[in-house]
Amino acid sequence: MRERNSIAVKPGTTRRRVITGGIGLGATIFVPAPWQTAFGAPKPYRIGTLQPLSGGAAIIGKTALVGAQMAVDRINKAGGVNGRPIELIVADYESKPDVGRRKAEKLAVEDNVDAHVGGVLSNVCLACMPVWDEYKIVNMVGVCLDTTMTTTKCSRYTFRPFDYAPAQAVAFAPYLVNKLGKKWHIAYADYAWGQSTRDAYAEQIKKAGGEVVGSTGIPLGTADMTPFLSKITGDFDGFFGIFFGKDGVTIGNQAYDLGLTKKYKFAGDGALAESTNLPALGSKIEGFVGINRYVPLLEGPLNTPYNKKFFDEASKRLKEVDPTATVPDRYVQSNYEAMNALKLGMEKSGFQGREDTDKLIAALEGLEMKEGEDFPQGDKTLRKEDHQAFIREFIYDIHDGKYRIIEVVPKEKTVFPPACKFA
Repeated sequence: MRERNSIAVKPGTTRRRVITGGIGLGATIFVPAPWQTAFGAPKPYRIGTLQPLSGGAAIIGKTALVGAQMAVDRINKAGGVNGRPIELIVADYESKPDVGRRKAEKLAVEDNVDAHVGGVLSNVCLACMPVWDEYKIVNMVGVCLDTTMTTTKCSRYTFRPFDYAPAQAVAFAPYLVNKLGKKWHIAYADYAWGQSTRDAYAEQIKKAGGEVVGSTGIPLGTADMTPFLSKITGDFDGFFGIFFGKDGVTIGNQAYDLGLTKKYKFAGDGALAESTNLPALGSKIEGFVGINRYVPLLEGPLNTPYNKKFFDEASKRLKEVDPTATVPDRYVQSNYEAMNALKLGMEKSGFQGREDTDKLIAALEGLEMKEGEDFPQGDKTLRKEDHQAFIREFIYDIHDGKYRIIEVVPKEKTVFPPACKFA
């Protein structure tokens, strides 16, 4: 009986295969490692990004995608991550939770993404979190602000590398109560984010010595808010709005027309008066006081070479997406920085793919991000206990149609105790 030819495999050699035809019996070739393609070319990391590029939240989704793409292009130009480029797999969830869940499944199963960065609408983010859990995919949130994502519904696979409502409320409530008025009425977008943000402000206004005398929930996409707003009357000092996108424009214009913002101090979440909304709000938003993680200014603490570079590049790209766009908003900023936070974790852990998810999670927990080209907004800390970041906040007003920073709250003064127990 004839013995088969055998090939000695050298120690340390990875995944060899014997070829018995074509190039001769016993010849060998190297089969690429999982992160390489044929001939040794580096295989791209596949990073998914769910964005609402159509539907009610499209105005935000398109700018958010600009931020993610900016970061990927910059990373790839600098040589990629761990010697490999990033391929961005974009999915439009049409501003619908059921579509978002299906698209997340497709990214996980068919597109086989290594990680995910993105999400805008909180109800969609919440609907997709079980998918990332099931397939053990790190989910770096790009926009979603629902409080429960890093509290009662927290997940070891989900990270939020920017602020959330409790931190903003801790930073803003003392100013509201001590500088604007003791008694407040809150109007809010009546879904996950608006509800959790309302609760956060009600708690912190009370702690600061103020009072919330009433609240009014208005469904998403309500074109005529006057039936809701006309019922808001009484003896209070301030009217606080929690809205975004087109709803922010609607509330600003219609509250003004009804005289609410003349009778009461007008303040709210910064999403109401994002830069994309200012042209449609015009003079009716004059005097509004808001809080935001990012304000499109090149002055004060934002007058840095890092922010100027980000600002100029983002402004250029936004023009290509929407000719009416002027300056970057917090959605561009947070997606840009979310991708860079993921990059840092991948580098720190030596991440090669989904099989290294546990290593990536360990690297991201407690991650310190320093102000620079990766993080033009400023320093931030990604807390281990709940995967929630803490960052500095900007309190501003609208003066002559422009932003004016009136107070900077350092990240250390925005900290809210963790309320998360990972499953």
